[in-house]
Amino acid sequence: MKLQEVLDKDIDSIGDDHLGSNTEETPLKDEAFDIPDTEKVNLIQKKVFEILDILGMDLTDDSLRGTPRRVAKMFVNEIFSGINPKNKPEMSTFENKYNYGEMLVEKNITLYSTCEHHLLPIVGLAHVAYISSGNVIGLSKINRIVRYFAERPQVQERLTIQIVRELQKALNTDDVACIIDAKHLCVNSRGIKDIKSSTVTSEFGGKFKQDKIKREFLDYIKLESEL
Repeated sequence: MKLQEVLDKDIDSIGDDHLGSNTEETPLKDEAFDIPDTEKVNLIQKKVFEILDILGMDLTDDSLRGTPRRVAKMFVNEIFSGINPKNKPEMSTFENKYNYGEMLVEKNITLYSTCEHHLLPIVGLAHVAYISSGNVIGLSKINRIVRYFAERPQVQERLTIQIVRELQKALNTDDVACIIDAKHLCVNSRGIKDIKSSTVTSEFGGKFKQDKIKREFLDYIKLESEL
């Protein structure tokens, strides 16, 4: 879509309504990776300079002089690095030699993402569980896959689904679940400015749709760690 087409759309009439596509995939252009990351940093640096300049900031000031490049590098190499599939963690699995047949839960995974509607932070915790069908995955890989999908402009519902789908594919089982509880700064720091509220989303696959298994997962999340 061309810039003028975007500007011509009556976005203001929609207001702050929560908009999202009905796809599980992050909306990307076909040519999203035609430009190398180093060039993206240079291009974004210029755009950030223009934005701050329009706002009236004195970019010759020592405190601001390096801001456009710092922001550009942060966008490409850090908070939006999950856009690029080259940064996807390896999802190698291992045979379940212990014959462990119960639920495995990795809870309280720190989550930092960015709301794609206002480009403000989403901060919270993810809780992920699976029941092995013969394969297991390294615990750190669960954290890494959460981080990978979080490090892009996101909608929390989509993020929750993406984590589950990726682990289902890697583990070759439908028995995967994820719950995310997060604060959205687009709600907490602007607009309604409700600093207390958080958003909870969940995705339950396979056996986790059964009330008994779902309840077990929820009970594990409530357990307090004494470490």
